[in-house]
Amino acid sequence: VAIAGDTLVTIDLGAALDGYVSDCTRTFATGVPPARLTEAYAVCHEAQARAVAAVRPGISGNELDAVARDHIAAAGFGEFFRHGLGHGVGMEVHESPGARPESNDILAVGMTITIEPGIYIPELGGCRIEDLCVVTESGCDIVTGFTKDLITVGF
Repeated sequence: VAIAGDTLVTIDLGAALDGYVSDCTRTFATGVPPARLTEAYAVCHEAQARAVAAVRPGISGNELDAVARDHIAAAGFGEFFRHGLGHGVGMEVHESPGARPESNDILAVGMTITIEPGIYIPELGGCRIEDLCVVTESGCDIVTGFTKDLITVGF
């Protein structure tokens, strides 16, 4: 399958080491995407930054999800964010705690959680930006180190 030019391509990957796993998603441009996709990426990027900044001990999964979801909805993309904000990662890629509208899980120091808002517009394309975060006393440490700036790749 060929990848089209002038669109967004989302890549989700991870690694395993000593029985533990990781999870990271980034979106790349293959040329100049339609303005609506470029706008969606900017909104997703800001929602992800706001949610990462909100990670702290004591916040519930639904409160954390709402930080990103409310920003995306206010920008007019709410119907296109169709999954939870994040999930725990450890020995499995998907563990507790959950960060989604129905989650009452409470974050605690030492938990590892993804922050991965996404916007997916039917017939056009979409994006997701995911970081792996470890909850600390004062917020979180981001384990993923790859840029979140929209990179254009050639093919």
